[in-house]
Amino acid sequence: MKKYLLSGVAALGLLAAGAASAADLPSRKGPVVAPVYAPVFTWTGLYVGVNAGYGFGNVNANGFANVGDLDGFVGGGQIGYNYQIGQLVLGAEADFQGADLSSGSNLGLVNVKTEYFGTVRARAGFAFDRFMVYATGGWAYGNVKTAIPALAFSSDRTHTGGFAVGGGVEYAFTNNIIAGVEYLYVDLGEKNIAGAGTKIGTDFSVVRARLSYKF
Repeated sequence: MKKYLLSGVAALGLLAAGAASAADLPSRKGPVVAPVYAPVFTWTGLYVGVNAGYGFGNVNANGFANVGDLDGFVGGGQIGYNYQIGQLVLGAEADFQGADLSSGSNLGLVNVKTEYFGTVRARAGFAFDRFMVYATGGWAYGNVKTAIPALAFSSDRTHTGGFAVGGGVEYAFTNNIIAGVEYLYVDLGEKNIAGAGTKIGTDFSVVRARLSYKF
């Protein structure tokens, strides 16, 4: 009987030792992999880009609403900076446009052309993740070439007292590539034409597509 008891105790000891050794063996489980989350998109940052579109508007003389129609191609570049606070996006932008906006008066007496213009504007938008709608407004400048064939007269003046207002929509296809469509109303104001005894100015609308790279 004593032999059996001793044998049982020895067997229990061997089992306990085996369990302890098994506990000391390295785990066969693989390393825990932390979940990877896609970075949240933000509109904050500097951007540069290009744009192209169509302009159409009026030629103004001495306060008259319209003495001719103005239309043609516009295209250029923009640079700006956005800062996002929640869904609100605030920013500033400057652009410079080459243009082929030309006009002949209704009577064929005055021909007007704008070959370039630019704006410096504030922007305020509302973002829905990668989609944003915004309003914009600020200062505008540009050249106005005037010709009066009957008087063999021509003038090329730079107008610096204008303004621009408008709005647009943009969508970020990636964290860096942003495309959009924008509308601007640009008024370059009127300026005295030396030797002609009159004031000439232009105001026009611009609809353009935009493509920007955000850093």
